[in-house]
Parts: sequence; C-alpha cells; structure tokens
Amino acid sequence: MSEVKKPSGRGQRAGAAGAGAHGAPGPELGGWTRFVTARPRLSLLVALVLTALAVLAGSGVADRMGSGGWQDPDARSTYATEALEREFPASQPNLLLLVDAGEAGVDDPAVAAEADRLTARLAAERGIAGVGSYWQSRRPALRSEDGHQALIAARVEGDEKTTAEVLDRIAPELRGAHGPVRVSLGGPVAVQREITSTIQEDLLRAELIALPLTLILLVLVFGSAVAAVLPLGIGIVAILGTNAVLRGLTEITDVSVFAQNLTTALGLGLAIDYALFIVRRFREELAAGREPKEAVGVTLRTAGRTVLFSALTVAVSLSAMMFFPMYFLRSFAYAGVAVVLLAAAAALILLPAALVLLGERVNSLDLRALWRRGRRTPDAEGRGWARGAALVMRRAPVFAVVTTAGLLLLGLPFLGVKFGTVDDRQLPATAASHLVQQKIRDDFPGGPAAQLVVFAEGPADAAAYDAYRSRLSALPGVVRVDGPVGSGPGGSPGQYAYFSVVGKGEAVGQEAQDLVGEVRAVDAGFKTSVTGQAAVLVDAQEAIGEQLPWALALVVLATLLLVFLLTGSLLIPLQAVLLNALSLTAMFGAVVWVFQDGNLSGLLSFTSTGDIETTLPVLMFSIAFGLSMDYGVFLISRIKEEYDRTGDHEGAVRTGLARTGGLITAAAVILAVVMVAIGTSRVTNTKMLGLGIALAVLMDAMVVRSLLVPAVMKLTGRATWWAPGPLRRLHDRFGLSEGGDASAEGKGPREPEAEPTDRVPVGT
Repeated sequence: MSEVKKPSGRGQRAGAAGAGAHGAPGPELGGWTRFVTARPRLSLLVALVLTALAVLAGSGVADRMGSGGWQDPDARSTYATEALEREFPASQPNLLLLVDAGEAGVDDPAVAAEADRLTARLAAERGIAGVGSYWQSRRPALRSEDGHQALIAARVEGDEKTTAEVLDRIAPELRGAHGPVRVSLGGPVAVQREITSTIQEDLLRAELIALPLTLILLVLVFGSAVAAVLPLGIGIVAILGTNAVLRGLTEITDVSVFAQNLTTALGLGLAIDYALFIVRRFREELAAGREPKEAVGVTLRTAGRTVLFSALTVAVSLSAMMFFPMYFLRSFAYAGVAVVLLAAAAALILLPAALVLLGERVNSLDLRALWRRGRRTPDAEGRGWARGAALVMRRAPVFAVVTTAGLLLLGLPFLGVKFGTVDDRQLPATAASHLVQQKIRDDFPGGPAAQLVVFAEGPADAAAYDAYRSRLSALPGVVRVDGPVGSGPGGSPGQYAYFSVVGKGEAVGQEAQDLVGEVRAVDAGFKTSVTGQAAVLVDAQEAIGEQLPWALALVVLATLLLVFLLTGSLLIPLQAVLLNALSLTAMFGAVVWVFQDGNLSGLLSFTSTGDIETTLPVLMFSIAFGLSMDYGVFLISRIKEEYDRTGDHEGAVRTGLARTGGLITAAAVILAVVMVAIGTSRVTNTKMLGLGIALAVLMDAMVVRSLLVPAVMKLTGRATWWAPGPLRRLHDRFGLSEGGDASAEGKGPREPEAEPTDRVPVGT
C-alpha cells in the first residue's frame, strides 16, 4: 500500500465537518454525486451490459470502412472523375494486372494467347468494365522497356466497399501462375485494399503492445495494482463504445479506416488521463480523512469539473475537422468526438461508482513493494516539481526566451513543406501492390509523369475539338495531348469526349500543379472539367484553404471561452492558445524533416515520397492541440484553485506544478507509449500520425508545462488573473473552477499550508 503522511488536523477537521453521524456524507454531497454513487453496483452492471452490446454492435466495423477520402467530393476534379468513370470507364482504370512473361518476353505467341485468355476472363467478371491490355492495343506505355512484363488494365465499378468486395472475389483466381506467365495485382483498388488490411493487422498489434505496457506504467505511477486497472478499464469501455458509434455511422456515411487508430489512441490516452486525475484526487481526499462517498463528492466537484472542461476543449478541437469536405478528416471528427465524450462519461459516471465500492482498497496490492528498497518520502516528488518551478521563476526571462527560441528552431523545417497525395508508397516496400506500382514506375516508359485528363461535354464538332487540342498543345508545360476520344461511333466526337494531357515533371510536382490552372484557363468553346492526381491535389488544397480559417476560428474562440469560464482571467486563455500552438512546432518540423525529406527512413522503415499528404497537418494539429489543452486545463485549474485558496500567485504556480507536474508527465508518457505503438504501423501516414503526436505530447508536458508556463506566469505576475468588471461578473455567474465548493472550509484566500504536498499519496 502506498505510504502517506497522516492527515493534518485541518484535514481531519475538514473530513469531520463534511460527515454526519457514522461517517455519512454531509451537506457537501451534491445532487450529481448522489446520482452517480446512489447505486454503484447497479451502475457498474448497466455499464457491463452496455459494453457487451457495444462489442456486438461494433463488430466488423473495419470491414465497412474506406481507405480513401482525400478528395473534395464537390471539387471540379471529382466531377470530372465521376463523369469519366460513367462515360469512359476504360479511361480511368483502377485495377492493373502485371503480367510477367520472364525470358520468353511478352510478344511470345504462348504468352500472348494466355494474356488474351486472362483479359477475356477479367472482362467477364461482374463489376468489371473497360478492360484493355497491351496485347490488344500494342501501346508502348503498357509494355516494360525490357519486354518482360506488360499490363492488363480494367475498371472496377462501384464505391470503395463494392470495389473491395469485387477485388476480394476475383483476386485469388487472377493472382499467381497462369501457364507461361505470372500475374501480380496493382492499381488504386489493390493499393487501397492492402492499406485497409494492413491497418487492421497493425492496429491489433498496436493494442497488444500498448495495453500491457500501459498497465505496467500505471502500476509504476499508482503503486496499487487495483488503482492501475481502473484507468485501463475506462479506456477499453471508451474504445468499444466508439467502435459501435463508428459502425452505426458507416450505415449513413463514409468513414475512413484510419479513424480506428485515433479511436484506440485517444480511447486509451484520454481515459487514462481522466482516470489518473480522478483517482489521484480521490486518494488525496481519502488521505485527508474523508469517507469514500464524501471523497468522491469532493473529487467530482474538483477534478471532475476539470475533466469535463478538458473533454469539451478536446472535443471542440477535434470537431473542427467537420468543416472540411474530405471524409478522411470528417471521420476523425466522428471518432474523436465520440471517444472523448465516452471517455469523459465513463470517468465521471463509472469510475466514481467503482471508487465508492473500493474505498480504501483502491490502494491495495502495492506491487512496487516487490522491488522498492527503504521508505520513500510521500511528498518527495511534489517537492521536486515545486523546486523546479521556483528555479524557472527565478530565471523567468531566460527560460521564456530560450524555450521559445528552441521550439521555433525545431519548427523551421516545416517552412519547406511540400504537399502531395496518397499512393502505394504508403505501404511497406514488400507489399504486393507497392511492388507492382514500383515496377511500373521503374521499368515502364514515361514513369510517374504529370498527366491530366480533360472531360469535354456538350455539342461540338471535330473542328472545335481539334482547335482546343491545338491550344492545349501550345501550353509551355505540355509535352503532348492525346485524343480526343469521343462517345460517337468508333470513338468519334459525340456528346462527350476526353483528352489526355501529358505534362513535364512529376505527377504531383509543382509543374503539374501549375499546369492544372493553365489547362483550366484555356478557352474551349464547350464545357470542360479537369482531373488527374495534380488536379485532385490542387482542389484539395483549395478546399482546405477555404475552410481552414473557419476551423481555426472555432478552435481558438471555443478554447478562449472555455478557459475563461474555468479561470475568470482575460490573459490565461490567450496564454493557453499561444503556448499550445508553440508546443506543436517540434511535431511539424519533425514531420517534414523525417517523413518528407526521408531522414531516418531506414530506421523507421518507410518510403519517403518527398511530400506530405495534404490533410495530415490539419489532422495532426487538431489532435495535438486538443491534447495540449487537455494537459493545460489540468495544470491551470489546479493553479487557479491554489490561487483562490491562498491569494499567493507564485505560490499557486509552485503548488499547482507540485500537485500536477508528475501526474501530467506520467499521463503524457503513457499517451506517448500508446501513440508510439500506433506509430509502429507499416502504413506511412499512420506511422507519421502516431510518432508525430507522441512527440507533440512529450514536448508539451515536459517543456511547455514544466518550463514555459511557469516562466510566462511569473512574467505576467498577478495581472495573470485580471479581467475587466463585466467579464468578472460574467465569470461569477457562469464560470466554474476546480476548487468549486469542494472544501468545507469555504472559499477565498487564506494562509498557505506549510507543506503544499503533504497530502499527495506516493506514486501520484
């Protein structure tokens, strides 16, 4: 059992004041506490039943998720893509069969005969359209330069779920040896399907890594095995509940398979954060001499309120992704908001019920006693944080300048960020579809050239099409223009037609992006729409650019409001926003330096594409900013409680860090472990997300909260708590703070206790 100091006389008096006869809870026990703790066994039984139902409801959710969602569904490129799929399916192949003829060569008669049989067999499959091959067209682009491989191309019709089902049905029969040839599958459909299956496998492995490591860390933090199990249980409930929510959402909208990674990471991370603070405060109140129900009441009115504010700030940050039209980002908003609210609900409803039943037994099974020697001073950790805060405040200008400069320096690589699209290189180098696509890039003529497709519609004659083609060919960035291919007899111009525009440079390089605007600016005399990888990228950047100010405005304004309601200060909300944003610089700098520039690619086992997928910075900002606010709220609320209690600004900062510094660091380390487990994924975007968020969380807890916050609060002094009269009255009416009415001794500044950490249990 963790060692604690005997409660002071004042702590005993507080406990006595809040209890009636036989230790019954006194007037401090409010309505919400009575509701939560009235029937704890029934509450836990209902939770168990609901969790079991969530397991059933959420089963198979991954199979119903998509692996795309990076396109703006309302973009001009999306319209052109869908029109081409409808009118000219052969122009948009999404399934490629790489036929390897070996030394015989693709022009060998036996090889050609087998390739024709494969082409006919593929064309006869349900859901397949627009089948073509090198052996039919003799196009050089479909034949490798050494003549050993050639391609069969086809269009798998339908949405992502349908195309995945078709591929699963036909792939086993197509893949492998067929007489003199061997067939491998590539193309967007094969890549997306392999990404989905890889993420599912990686997520299971991440959970198997994260859960035992998290339990070990919780034991180290709490000492008690009983207390350590509680946060883990809350996290599992949040994850299973969110999977059920996502399963329901797949019935009405598209949901990205990548969102499951966020569900696991935030479900464990935030539930553990919330449970850590609630259990810690509960144990502190027990050590002060309170009865279990009374201790739960104080805990809910202090740490519980902070958990509620924290959950709201994180949920607001994640909900900002709803502004963006790409379902990849919207999926993270669905998953993130659901898991945050479920984690908070479980921590505020189920956890108090469990604590009432456990009482003092929450400190049972101190496993650290197996290896710990001697007696540990219970307030040693808190005193260390208090001394650290005092040191920082004595040299506040130095720490503020050096820390800020260091964070900005770490973020400098992000100034060179280049945006791109997702392709097969998200997969490991040994993945089957990646190998096919790499073979096409390396061995087939043309390579990853910038190619745009122009969809033309409306009445036009051959002369109009020829004139338009000539204007396209005259553009400085164009190598050649193929087409038009029309909808009339024999491909002649009709109601619809399309042109293939091959440009200079790489598929999504800056030259290709510039070419999109140039092609769209050409006067055609009829309606045209442009698509292609570069066009999709340009439209995605435009959509993000349009909505980003609104999303940022929501995050900033909601954060300012919530932190004001928590503190009543005008300056602290501004500090919170600025310091949180500053804590993200290292993450963004590392994303570019590592994943775009390819540094550490060998160590981390990924293929650098030379760019960052457009939506990833938005996603990482939303998650990391929300998590930073999570830790910020816990620290600020405790500082505010101490300031209200003592009126001593610097003392409140020291005590706030003493009471929460170790806990915030422990929570950050645990969340970082979960994110690193997610970062072991073989899919590059998931690896980038997990490792990037882990870095941001550690920088926030260990640098910003430990160094920058106390330094800045020292520099701002008592003005930190100032607010104009109207805002003070607004806070008096609507605001809440962690201190609340928890103490039977009343509110307002009073003499500080001799030992600010004399009630902190060991390990918390």
